[in-house]
Amino acid sequence: MPTSSERLARLPPTFTTATAERGGLRRRELYRLRDTGVVHELSRGVFRKDDAPETAHLDLVAVAFRAPQAVVCLVSALALHGLTDEIPAAVQVAVRRGTHRPHITYPPTEVSEFDAATFDLGRVDAEVAPGERVPAYGPARAVVDAMRLRRRLGEPVAYRALRQYLAAPRSRPAELLDYARALAVEGPVRHAVEAVLS
Repeated sequence: MPTSSERLARLPPTFTTATAERGGLRRRELYRLRDTGVVHELSRGVFRKDDAPETAHLDLVAVAFRAPQAVVCLVSALALHGLTDEIPAAVQVAVRRGTHRPHITYPPTEVSEFDAATFDLGRVDAEVAPGERVPAYGPARAVVDAMRLRRRLGEPVAYRALRQYLAAPRSRPAELLDYARALAVEGPVRHAVEAVLS
């Protein structure tokens, strides 16, 4: 019969209590591994092996496991893509309007509701550690969302993200405008893009 260590070795770097139990690791064994530092509890019911690859995005990983239907958005998405120096006080995620809003106290999480018709627009699976991905809005969608919600996030954050996006070698202003059109903010985004590029 495999030992706790052998059963743990078969699990992915980050896993839930349910995944551990399906892999034959009893809850009591899991908590013993946690108490001895072999695994760390990132959030309620979400664990990560001590020898898992390092990542600066543990909070995003934890929230993705707790709320798999949510998408990393706003300043959290900008930070993930290197488009801001801001460090959000809470992980910012979006859910489809009218669906369940997850309540996650740790890590601190801020949930927004985005329109169902455009919810999947610009959604990507972003690699946050080797072999580990979280649902997030891609760089162009994240910038347009920042511009769309600039009064809430702060205009300096939105305009700095736009400038950083446009300064990147592979930036695509046309893609920004496509997203802006779909999200009904083409005028302000076009004006801002033209101002930055002039």
